[in-house]
Amino acid sequence: MSNPITNIPIPAILEIENGIIFQLEDVLKKHGFKKVLIVFDPFTYEHYEKKVKNNFSSIKAYTLLIKENLDIKDLISKAFTLETHDVIIAIGGGAVIDYGKYIGFSRNTPFISVPTSASNDGFASSNCSLSIEGKKTTVPAKIPYGIIADLDIIKNAPDKFILAGIGDLMSNLTALYDWEFEEAHEIGRVNAFASMLSKKAVNSFIRTPMKDIKNPTFLKELVSSLTMGGVATVISGNSAPISGSEHLISHALDKYAENHHMHGIQVGVATYIMANVQGHRAERMHKVFSRTGFFEYVTSLQMTRADFRQAIERSPHMKPQRYTYLHDEEYREKALIFLEQDPILQEILR
Repeated sequence: MSNPITNIPIPAILEIENGIIFQLEDVLKKHGFKKVLIVFDPFTYEHYEKKVKNNFSSIKAYTLLIKENLDIKDLISKAFTLETHDVIIAIGGGAVIDYGKYIGFSRNTPFISVPTSASNDGFASSNCSLSIEGKKTTVPAKIPYGIIADLDIIKNAPDKFILAGIGDLMSNLTALYDWEFEEAHEIGRVNAFASMLSKKAVNSFIRTPMKDIKNPTFLKELVSSLTMGGVATVISGNSAPISGSEHLISHALDKYAENHHMHGIQVGVATYIMANVQGHRAERMHKVFSRTGFFEYVTSLQMTRADFRQAIERSPHMKPQRYTYLHDEEYREKALIFLEQDPILQEILR
């Protein structure tokens, strides 16, 4: 019996351009949308709500301010008090993107993601991170119908957001090696196409000139590569193409460390550690993080080796069903030794 053909949902809209946020109506017309709800966080509502709405004429555009730190119960309640719309758009940071994505999922309405920074791949993924009884939890949704990234807005975000995106994207390299490690131990199975897409995404980015992280070519490559990573997770049906041992360290930092930092920054430092533990692409990792200013920024954060030591030790408990390099005691010990002896980590962590 032959295997069925795989049908993979991918975004129908992908626009990464300067000023595209003010051309939303033209994009939506091409896809037959006539009634749109645009969701903002407090920052984007203040700075963009009127400008964006004023660019609509023939399509009915309704806007909604959603405050941050909503519980999933509040979000579901909000979702089902809204009128029916043809499409829901979220403009802002990771939280409002997740809120819009989940509202669209709950109401079975197409969702378009308009990120104002490239700090992680959440704007392109099929999951979202929501608060359930006070605890951040990953819940399923759908991959966005469309992704629209305005390079003028993204380049004006503070550097830390771009650096976080770099850290999150570079983790594809260590995550894929973890995935192969799992398959070798007969725990998981690598999806060849998802693996290829994730690898191509990060390798394409690595070849981009890195003298100026605000350069439009650099930012376009970063956003498109993060998008490909998000699509890879849809193909595989899990986060393995873009999330491995380095993400377990970040999850443990979130849970146990006294001071938390941006997801992509934590992941980036953990990726540097794991690339050296795996003996895979470590030199390239060093070059990217040095050239982009990632290491220099981390130095200013006062992150501690003690927090990373604890996170490495507790990392296997974050996802006990997986089997990454850190689930193996030998490699966990190697990571702890590297943490204490590596000159770069001595410099950027305290």
